[in-house]
Amino acid sequence: MRTFHAFLIGILLACTSAAQAEVVLVTSARSGPIELSREQAEKLYLGRSTTLGDGTPVNLVDLPNGSTRDEFYLKLTGKNPTQIQAYWSRIVFTGRANPPKEAGSIAEARQWLTDTPNIIGYLDRSDATTGLRILLRLP
Repeated sequence: MRTFHAFLIGILLACTSAAQAEVVLVTSARSGPIELSREQAEKLYLGRSTTLGDGTPVNLVDLPNGSTRDEFYLKLTGKNPTQIQAYWSRIVFTGRANPPKEAGSIAEARQWLTDTPNIIGYLDRSDATTGLRILLRLP
């Protein structure tokens, strides 16, 4: 019985820590000064804007399908994965915008973000490493 209780407590702790993961929007530490509000980030990631508030053009990175990507869009836009996919299908079909460039892996996204100034992406806070600057936190 004690083993079962320990098992349940372990599961609850794992779920609690996963539910409290923080997603961060990041850019290269080599990028110029970039200020990014939550509203600007939402406009960028929904294809409603391609520039920062000061007119600086930026490119965006999307993670591959998975929990961090799902959590990011839900926290930033309030849209679940199905809604985001349908949204981008409509936007691309009408020619209004192109979706962010999708990395093949978290490691690839992190490499692009570290090496390329004026590119913005998102990662789980634990994946943000040296060479990246956090622009916005989505707790």
